[in-house]
Amino acid sequence: MRDTNNTREGDRNGSSKHQPQEAHMSLKLIDSCLRLSVIPLSVATIWLTVTIHQSNPDYGNLDYNSIMGLKYMVGVSAICGIYALLSTISSWVTILVSKAWLFFVPDQVLAYLMTTSVAGATEIVYLLNKGDKTVTWSEVCSSYPHFCSKLTIALGLHVFVLFSFLFLSVISAYRAFSVFDPPCDSQTNGHA
Repeated sequence: MRDTNNTREGDRNGSSKHQPQEAHMSLKLIDSCLRLSVIPLSVATIWLTVTIHQSNPDYGNLDYNSIMGLKYMVGVSAICGIYALLSTISSWVTILVSKAWLFFVPDQVLAYLMTTSVAGATEIVYLLNKGDKTVTWSEVCSSYPHFCSKLTIALGLHVFVLFSFLFLSVISAYRAFSVFDPPCDSQTNGHA
């Protein structure tokens, strides 16, 4: 009877050792899928933004070069797409996987860059759609509807990239800080 219990405990301990490894692999798969999804979304954002142009006989041409914030959005999208490609490849290199901080720091920085880029692009889309009567800036989308609709789609794709990087930053933070023991509770240590 005693051997049976030891065998069952051994089975439980053996299976619990496999669970963290399976969880690590599923986390790595989610991480890779998120990084891979960033690449086509960034390319699509860049392509839509760069190819937007519309002319109006009364007001002239409007393209992405006319608005500085769109250049920033394109630049951040390019950086994110390139980083996503390189980090996906390097995440499967075993020497680099053990260095969790190599992914943590750039993921955090790019999440912040994406936040600023989405905020700036959202303000641009809002001002193009609504204008700002206080500073006598009229809305533009009635004169350039094609430009505004394509820009709204590009902004939507850019928001998906932002959410991907927010999730990636959480995953990389978990990987970077899970190697450390949790802080000890001073009340628990004082009583023990």
